[in-house]
Amino acid sequence: MTSRYDETFTAALNDPGEFWAKAAEAIDWDTRWDRALDDTNPPFYRWFAGGRLNTCHNALDRHVAAGRADQLALIYDSPVTDTVRKFTYRELRDDVAGLAGALRGLDVEPGDRVLIYMPMVPEAIMAMLACARIGAVHSVVFGGFAARELATRIDDAKPKVILSASCGIEIDRVIPYKPLLDEAVDVASSKPDACVVLQRPEQTAKLVPPSAGGRDHDWLELVSAALPADCIPVAATDPLYILYTSGTTGLPKGIVRDNGGHAVALNWSMANVYGLEPGDVFFTASDVGWVVGHSYITYAPLIYGCTTVLFEGKPVGTPDAGVFWRIIADHGAKAMFTAPTAFRAIKREDPEGTLIRKYDLSRFKALFLAGERADPATVQWAETHLKVPVIDHWWQTETGWPIAANCVGLEQFPVKYGSATKPVPGWNLQVLDSKGDQVEPGEIGALAVKLPLPPGALPTLWNADERFKESYLTTYPGYYETADAGYIDDDGYVFVMTRTDDIINVAGHRLSTGAIEEVLAEHPDVAECAVIGAADSLKGQVPVGFLVLKVGAEKPSSEISTDVVQMVRERIGPVVSFKTALVVKRLPKTRSGKVLRGTMRAIADGQAVRVPATIDDPIILDEISDTLRGAGYGAP
Repeated sequence: MTSRYDETFTAALNDPGEFWAKAAEAIDWDTRWDRALDDTNPPFYRWFAGGRLNTCHNALDRHVAAGRADQLALIYDSPVTDTVRKFTYRELRDDVAGLAGALRGLDVEPGDRVLIYMPMVPEAIMAMLACARIGAVHSVVFGGFAARELATRIDDAKPKVILSASCGIEIDRVIPYKPLLDEAVDVASSKPDACVVLQRPEQTAKLVPPSAGGRDHDWLELVSAALPADCIPVAATDPLYILYTSGTTGLPKGIVRDNGGHAVALNWSMANVYGLEPGDVFFTASDVGWVVGHSYITYAPLIYGCTTVLFEGKPVGTPDAGVFWRIIADHGAKAMFTAPTAFRAIKREDPEGTLIRKYDLSRFKALFLAGERADPATVQWAETHLKVPVIDHWWQTETGWPIAANCVGLEQFPVKYGSATKPVPGWNLQVLDSKGDQVEPGEIGALAVKLPLPPGALPTLWNADERFKESYLTTYPGYYETADAGYIDDDGYVFVMTRTDDIINVAGHRLSTGAIEEVLAEHPDVAECAVIGAADSLKGQVPVGFLVLKVGAEKPSSEISTDVVQMVRERIGPVVSFKTALVVKRLPKTRSGKVLRGTMRAIADGQAVRVPATIDDPIILDEISDTLRGAGYGAP
């Protein structure tokens, strides 16, 4: 008997235009499309060409009209300010319409860019939706980003207006935003016409209004004087937003997301991937500055008619490692989405799950993990203590929504630890060798998606079509290169092992650092780990492990290092040549929780390292450098 998943996957594979046209019926359109899939100019495929719609209407106004006006749309929970605010769909629509009117009053027209540089406050979501309401293109930059990195994005997007706030809050630290914004504008060659600043009570900013020769406006004053703006229909192929990805080198890439395909794909994913229904509460613990925040805090839950939770805090320290469970219990969340790194931090602080048992989680049905590979030990820990399905799934900033997942809304498959389960319908995922040929099941290779990409994925980069092709479409013609490596087994399960540049070559043997990390994470005293390939004059590369230990580890550090070396030898074999496991206090990560393995590898190899713009705490790199020098790696 053919399963529902198989039927759906095959339908999307055989006739993607027809499949997504049916899915598009769930979205409100001002003008229907001429062609669901426009494949006349490959590799620049377009979805719903000729169609017109408004994303903000689909996220707010249509729900008000359909009888959901008094349902909660947004819950803001901020343990760092001890604040909870709730907005119904009617209230959120009215606030967004007012802000959109203020932007119109600043002469923002459809197609103009608006840069959003804000903390995790409701107004950040309102800012995104207000731009969508009037056809402006928003570009959210993580609040507190360094001034020069912000300036780079200003110069690329050339925003007419910047929306910001006076400050952000990191646990017990207030970060002034206005000085960073002012410096960025000074440095940038492209100057905005206006900067609109939300004054937070924790710290107000000094504004220089136009009347005094400046460009600053007080957010509340500007909105209170504005007339509400109606939704402006735009082409389905018009950009909704630009989201910049940051690397350790080179200029950031502006990922473009269109309006039509984005709305259709995200709406479809809520039911089919996440198994939710309109009215359910969805808690995504991310930041609006990242793609997860765009897709599954702001747009997908609201387009689908759910209640979304906006969390201003950390998984530990606000006030403790039980804050996620408190939010789930207080607000009745049915599902949660966060990064594995958050769970590793929680496990480190509360290894027995004692805090979980303090809260009523009876309405909680599923936990979804993405952002980094979910090691089996972390998944099993979460399953044991939460007693709900724990679902690892895999996607990227570029894709906008999951490539591989256990699609619980279609058919829930048995879990295979270390796997993101199966490709999501719409994603023709294959594993390729260096020549671009498909490999056998179980053989590791480059994970690539056969074109065309489904709706919701990037159609190109902002003002950089050639860079789009060079970055993603050149290595394997006819495919999107994910830059992740892994394999698909005989049952069709996808195993994402590592980035392709983290495949290490030890004396001619190609090995995955992810496979080694999987073993390290199984040690009962290890909370987090990372493995890099360090240059070696004899073997080419050798793996070096980094261990962060649990609070109250039972064994001394030296014994734990010896243990994991032996575990790798037994589980993977001597061929891996794993002899070095270094205990560190913490791992260098981006603010979204991704471990900066490439930067660690560069330090180990003695290369000059540019501090990544997205790093959470640059001081950690000094700690890693000292540890590596003590082990004989890096610059003397």
